[in-house]
Amino acid sequence: MGSRSGGRERLTLRFVALSSLLLLAAGEVIFEERFEDGWESRWVKSDWKRSEGKAGTFKHTAGRYSGDPDDKGIQTTLDARHFAISAKIPEFSNKGRTLVVQYSIKFEQDIECGGGYIKLMSGYVNQKKFSGDTPYSLMFGPDICGTQTKKLHLILSYQGQNYPIKKDLQCETDKLTHVYTFILRPDASYSILVDNRERESGSMYTDWDILPPRKIKDVNAKKPKDWDDREYIEDPDAVKPEGYDSIPKEIPDLKDKKPDTWDDDDDGIWKPRMIPNPEYKGPWKRKKIKNPNYKGKWKIPWIDNPEFEDDPDLYVLKPLKYIGIEVWQVKAGSVFDNILICDDPEYARKAAEETWGANREAEKDAFEEAEKERKAREDKEAERAREEGEQRRRERGDRHRGRDYKDRYKRRYRDHWDDYHDEL
Repeated sequence: MGSRSGGRERLTLRFVALSSLLLLAAGEVIFEERFEDGWESRWVKSDWKRSEGKAGTFKHTAGRYSGDPDDKGIQTTLDARHFAISAKIPEFSNKGRTLVVQYSIKFEQDIECGGGYIKLMSGYVNQKKFSGDTPYSLMFGPDICGTQTKKLHLILSYQGQNYPIKKDLQCETDKLTHVYTFILRPDASYSILVDNRERESGSMYTDWDILPPRKIKDVNAKKPKDWDDREYIEDPDAVKPEGYDSIPKEIPDLKDKKPDTWDDDDDGIWKPRMIPNPEYKGPWKRKKIKNPNYKGKWKIPWIDNPEFEDDPDLYVLKPLKYIGIEVWQVKAGSVFDNILICDDPEYARKAAEETWGANREAEKDAFEEAEKERKAREDKEAERAREEGEQRRRERGDRHRGRDYKDRYKRRYRDHWDDYHDEL
């Protein structure tokens, strides 16, 4: 199916290519792109970086391996390039509505360093000049660089300023297709799903530094003098046992025997060595009991933040008008597909199952087969390179032997003429 927009769809029947299931979906589908025939009429390739020779291109393909070769997306091509492409969508406001943004991406390449995210833009966008400097309202998706950066971006724009989520979100890094879903609700709560499973959730009030916090710690608060934070106290009723202090710390070792060679006159009066007394318990202390007046560990109380001013429209983005892919990649080969903007999380879940879910196992099998073929090719190329190296070494050896023959011939020829001159 190509792009779909506008209208309240109470009942939507979708044909499931592999499973022949019918899905029931309610809600409004703002934009849905599965990159079937005609997709190029909806998308505009930007000229950004083209004059510098740094612009990459997109290829309509399912990739080197897939669960369904006919289920195509758009794949980045040419290494070390900037990629920028966008589509106009029906203007949409999420005020009073849930916003769902979903798409799939497959990193077929060893990406090394590059992005795989999408952007939603508001206001007018000159699509032929769409670039990394184009303002956006939402940016969502993976960004990978080396072994350290495996970030899942989620950036929201508020009053013209971009705010990244404070949580450290991790993306998938294997070479299979994964579905990323962002859900933003009218109460400013959100959920992030990866492959239809919730990965993270929370609130814009706490997980973005957009508004000052509702509550702050009272820096002027002090622990009350009568606050008892001793969890255990000495038992005031405990009594020291009679004779406790008379127990010696050490006692003579009764097993110690006076040596036969010991002479009291010369060596002094013999005494057995001292050993620790097992009856000695150390200085007497009252046992500990639960403190009946324990109030817990004192904590600085939270108070209303005088600088906090609520914005009931915190979650509302500027009316959305465009969706775009704008990334830079060291190595190209990422396949973007199944882009969806709607207001129904259940519809998005079913759409993901209908596409990614239906092809998941077949894609794994295709990937494993492709890896076997790649390994076989690499082994064959390595063997060919080894044989060529051996051949070059043999040829160098033949040339050396030829030079040795010439040198011996020259020496014999020189010696012959030396003998001839001697005879003259």
